[in-house]
Amino acid sequence: MSALGQFAPHAHWLLRIALASVMLFHGIGKAANIGGFVEMSGLPLFIAALVTFAELAGGIGIVIGAFTNATITRLSALAIVPVMLGAIMMVHAPRWSFTPTEEFPMGGMEFQVVLALIALYFLVVGNANADAEDA
Repeated sequence: MSALGQFAPHAHWLLRIALASVMLFHGIGKAANIGGFVEMSGLPLFIAALVTFAELAGGIGIVIGAFTNATITRLSALAIVPVMLGAIMMVHAPRWSFTPTEEFPMGGMEFQVVLALIALYFLVVGNANADAEDA
């Protein structure tokens, strides 16, 4: 086994931490000022609350799923994917670059696409890499 190969069973943590930290950061921010999120997004309060819950539960679940089972990981990813697709379609599309401009003060969609793809990865594989730790 190569020097880096020994860390392969734990590499899923790199993606889990990246995804969970972003989801939790944004979910906590929305929860702290749900009215501001409603005003900024134009979403009804109920939908804004669902988005906030999905970010918080998805972020926590992606981490907890590594210690429990693939179902928790997959459900957490499933909560995150529509949030990212909504952010892309409602706020960030069609601009690609994340850099804010006058036309796109919230920046483009590249970051949200990466987050959506990471969530899709966990939706598809579940805990496949984490399960390798037990082998």
